[in-house]
Amino acid sequence: MTVLVVLIVVVLVAAVVAAWLLPAGSPPGLVTVGVLVAGLAGLALVALLHGPVEDDRGLLSRLLLVPMLALAALGGGPVTATVLHLADREDGRSKNGRTGVEAAASVLRGGAWIGGFERTGVFAALVAGWPEGIAVVLGLKGLGRYSELKSDAPSSGREPPPPVQGGVAERFIIGTFCSVLWAVAWAGVVAGLLA
Repeated sequence: MTVLVVLIVVVLVAAVVAAWLLPAGSPPGLVTVGVLVAGLAGLALVALLHGPVEDDRGLLSRLLLVPMLALAALGGGPVTATVLHLADREDGRSKNGRTGVEAAASVLRGGAWIGGFERTGVFAALVAGWPEGIAVVLGLKGLGRYSELKSDAPSSGREPPPPVQGGVAERFIIGTFCSVLWAVAWAGVVAGLLA
């Protein structure tokens, strides 16, 4: 079973690298994200059916923790981008050739970096046994994004409308939920495999 876990983790690390190189929503990008989600589900199934990986000295646990952190932090980027791309297709409203959630990306700059830090914080808090850390991470993110979220409100007519109306709050909520759920799922796999 240990060899299977290591093999799946290696394949998923390669898939994360490929997913960052492929455009979100492209057919190869969707397949790669599907591999990431299926790999996460496969590892979760192994953890549920077989329990913790046998590791007398704890070396394997320490070695697997690093790529699992990378999969939680970096793998969530392409997955979140794909979910936002799919939400855009559903939205249908066009603003200068771009839909609402896609156009909102110009307001919520730095989202990929913030998402990576968010997933790292959530994963680390859960693996360290401090679930309250999730509230700290999400509180910091919400406070940091408050001005952008506030700018999404419809204008009262006295001031010019913001460059993008609508979609900013939706992008923030969809991206945050997807990102946090991805990190929580990886922390759960780690708990099941390495506990």
